[in-house]
Amino acid sequence: MNGWKAKRENSETLVFRPGSLLIAYKFTMHPFTDKIEKLAFHKRTDSSMFKAYAWLTFCVVVWGSNFVFGKILVQSFSPALLTFLRLVFIVLFLIALSYKKQLSRINKTDVIVIFFLGFIGVFINQWSFFEGLQTADPTTSALILATTPILTSVLAAIFLKERLSTRMIFGSIVAIVGIFFVVTKGSLSSLHVEIGLLWIVVTMVTFAIMIIMTRVLSQRIDPLMITLYSNVVGLFISIFFAFSLDNPLQISSNITDWGLLIGTAVIVHGLATLIWNSNIRHVDASKASILSNLEPFVAMIFGLILLFKPITGVEIVGSIFIVGGVVLSTYQRKQLYSQK
Repeated sequence: MNGWKAKRENSETLVFRPGSLLIAYKFTMHPFTDKIEKLAFHKRTDSSMFKAYAWLTFCVVVWGSNFVFGKILVQSFSPALLTFLRLVFIVLFLIALSYKKQLSRINKTDVIVIFFLGFIGVFINQWSFFEGLQTADPTTSALILATTPILTSVLAAIFLKERLSTRMIFGSIVAIVGIFFVVTKGSLSSLHVEIGLLWIVVTMVTFAIMIIMTRVLSQRIDPLMITLYSNVVGLFISIFFAFSLDNPLQISSNITDWGLLIGTAVIVHGLATLIWNSNIRHVDASKASILSNLEPFVAMIFGLILLFKPITGVEIVGSIFIVGGVVLSTYQRKQLYSQK
């Protein structure tokens, strides 16, 4: 027997299942049932929210650790070759994920946009990331990339005619102060911008451009298909540069390095994105936004554990300024969208 029934007045039935919460009920007039309903609902809601926050935290840890793992990988692979190899496994994962989906028909204009998305938002974005990590500090890189939402807002105001608020401008100033503090290490006399950090800035700019282009395309094309098409374009472009940009060419024969390469490609750019998108609807958007801004702190911790890089007071202060500025900016943007 799958369950048992408790009879009450008016032939109304309450159905239970062994070892579980209340599943169904038919009471309509008894106040006791309302309390049971609310209690069961809150238990289910609290449980789903806890799981959602746990999965979102996992995603933040994965994305934050990517800076440190990238730093490790560029010691064993040339940046352009690493970009090509990583895109191979990302594309294979996306094909496996979307093989049942019908390919979207796209017009000539969208083909051009997808080509530039693949070239700028995928190939240059990934290559500049690894090129920068050859010399750039992973924590500083994470802090610079944390300001992507601010640049995205500026680009959206220019090209999509979205409103640029006073709070957004103030948050941008706060974040810039934080970046300046980290780069100068708290002293104007030590101002020196290494080439690696400039490549990380290129990564941040191309990432913001990718977000804007994807937002425009997603009004007509399935986002998963946009991701697949643009990564395929990026992969084909990377073939022409994988063996020519770097001299000498470096490729590891260590199985551990290859495992790290494949694992980060699939988990960072595949599974983590899927997990985030499937769980974000269960939590408050503002809290999720704050959670996503913790990536630089994750990079600090992984840098300490894996690279034995000490966490300095300057990095902590700069992180507070940068994350605080981004939170101020994104919070206002959420309010504007709700008003619209």
